[in-house]
Amino acid sequence: MRPAAMAAVAERETCLPMTGKSRIDFIHPEMNKTVKAIGGEYAFFKEVVFPYQGREVLYLIGCAVFDTTCCGAGGVCYARVPGFLKALHYKTGKDGRPVSRVSPITDIQARKEIRQAISRRETVQQVEF
Repeated sequence: MRPAAMAAVAERETCLPMTGKSRIDFIHPEMNKTVKAIGGEYAFFKEVVFPYQGREVLYLIGCAVFDTTCCGAGGVCYARVPGFLKALHYKTGKDGRPVSRVSPITDIQARKEIRQAISRRETVQQVEF
């Protein structure tokens, strides 16, 4: 990563939005369902819960392909981390998808360690919180 990009990531990590909510409902996406967008498509294909310092972290693995953009084609695999798991699939949403209760991960050091752990486990280019 170039120094300017590293600085931008570091600044973004120190300016975390605080919603005031310690727990949120996370509506799980349908696995292996391709979602078309203006620039391409994406899909989540894996959901994982793993231990971290006495808590459980929920993350999803997905891939995106950018093949209908005006400026080229490409792709990326990524991890999306909704947060620390409070209750897995504790209810079903109106559309029939499972809903879990999570606590957003706002601690910068925890994010760094979780990002590293996921990067060691998975073949992803990005880990997003």
